[in-house]
Amino acid sequence: MKHIKKPEAWMPLIIALALSVGIVVGVFLNSHFRLTPGQEKLGEILSLIQKDYVDEVDIDSLIEQSLPDLIANLDPHSNYIPAKDLKAVNDELEGSFSGIGISFTMFTDTITVNEVIPGGPSEKAGILPGDRIVSINDSTVAGMGIPQTDIVKRLRGMKGSTVKLGVHRSTSKKPLTFEVTRGDIPLNSVDAAYMIDSITGYIKVNKFGRTTYDEFLSGLARLTARGATNFVVDLRGNGGGFLDMAIMMANEFLPAGAPIVETRGRHGGENTAIASDGNGSFQNAGLVVLLDEYSASASEIFAGAMQDNDRALIVGRRSFGKGLVQRQVTLPDSSAVRLTVQRYYTPSGRCIQKDYRLGERGAYEQDISNRYEHGEFFASDSIHLNTDVEYLTLGGRKVYGGGGIMPDVFVPNDTVGISSYYINVLNAGLLQKFAFQYADRRRAALSKADTLDGLLRLLPSDEELLMQFVTFASANKVPARWYYINISQRLIVNYLKALIASDTLGRETYYQVTNKDDTTVQRALLELREGRASAPVTTGMASDADSAQQASVK
Repeated sequence: MKHIKKPEAWMPLIIALALSVGIVVGVFLNSHFRLTPGQEKLGEILSLIQKDYVDEVDIDSLIEQSLPDLIANLDPHSNYIPAKDLKAVNDELEGSFSGIGISFTMFTDTITVNEVIPGGPSEKAGILPGDRIVSINDSTVAGMGIPQTDIVKRLRGMKGSTVKLGVHRSTSKKPLTFEVTRGDIPLNSVDAAYMIDSITGYIKVNKFGRTTYDEFLSGLARLTARGATNFVVDLRGNGGGFLDMAIMMANEFLPAGAPIVETRGRHGGENTAIASDGNGSFQNAGLVVLLDEYSASASEIFAGAMQDNDRALIVGRRSFGKGLVQRQVTLPDSSAVRLTVQRYYTPSGRCIQKDYRLGERGAYEQDISNRYEHGEFFASDSIHLNTDVEYLTLGGRKVYGGGGIMPDVFVPNDTVGISSYYINVLNAGLLQKFAFQYADRRRAALSKADTLDGLLRLLPSDEELLMQFVTFASANKVPARWYYINISQRLIVNYLKALIASDTLGRETYYQVTNKDDTTVQRALLELREGRASAPVTTGMASDADSAQQASVK
């Protein structure tokens, strides 16, 4: 019997940076290891600058400034972290911190929001994943060559202070402005764990941090005590995190000896193949895993293990496609490098890393936008399946690598209720602002409710709530356009109820409200109720548009 073991990918690694050769130019490391011509050239250049440049230059400072560009010429996920930023970067997975509640990446000199922390200040202000931050406190930051470390300093600050963000969003021709009040960032991994029907538990996992497995297992146990025999695990928007958390979660659902993940790197001695130990408590539960285009890395490891072992039905849209493993190496000055050292492979042998070219991070970042423009979010036949990287699951189904996890059941992006009015109020952050102010002004009364149903009974009728919001939006420069308001009425009202409930009773109630109209969640429940996710899947991807291709099970 194979047992879960911690992958060797996290073992300490001692590396020497090429830039350090300035002090050892012309010296052989030993009789077998010589400096390459490139290393010798770099050392000579540094020596030349130090000796003859017109002004005195701090060589160490010059190297420090050059390191991010050096690492940027590798794959899109390797990066250099200066010593002064290392704690802040690690805090995002280790615990909690004060800030605005986003994770972002600098692509082509632009701040791109990857994740908005649930329940954090940015979510309450209306910031969305995919937003580009172009200015901070009226100072332009896009295209200005500002180091990422300085961006972090500008975004973070004293708890209770505000920061003004100028944002470019694809649905708005004009720049958007948001004022975000900095605060403590909640970093729980599990946003919700509740009974979505009499026998089905819903669990929303937003990231894979140090506490994720404990939170996940606790949620499963609570739901089982309430009668859950089926589970919907929602990994939409989950950008990943610690690999071992995904492995331990997968172990809970698999029989002994089932492969979970394999990692392969340049040095074969560090390769690992990890299998389940048979001690999982939920091996017979019905299971659906939800994915979307922002599900990445550890999310794809979990989903890939479930899909390739024919253990769960994957519902939603194609995942991000990150199949690279980073090892964080702390350097002597307490800076760090997160270096890609391995690729991971799902049990069928596929690597789901999407294509990239070394040093071309801008094109890599545009992949999600390209998928949207190509129509992939709305029709399954728009998904590019690379048949050159075809694999088989345990049950013999065809699956594909080279660009994310393909769902067994495709559910298109839901556009019902979307109108220009809805986009305008969403872009202005008015839904979040109205909900927060409504809950804040009535907190004493609303806090008397200890259940979601009790809270909803305290709210005005749908018509009155909508009218109050439209009046609020008009006062904030979004005029009433009733033709479009009527199109979006249900969407607006339900979103407001979810936000008010979240502000009053906690994050879990947000999902209890929104999941009632969430087409992906409802499709997952249908698959469970009709028995298509209670045993290994046997056929390929299905879509709402083609019921003849619906996935079936034994």
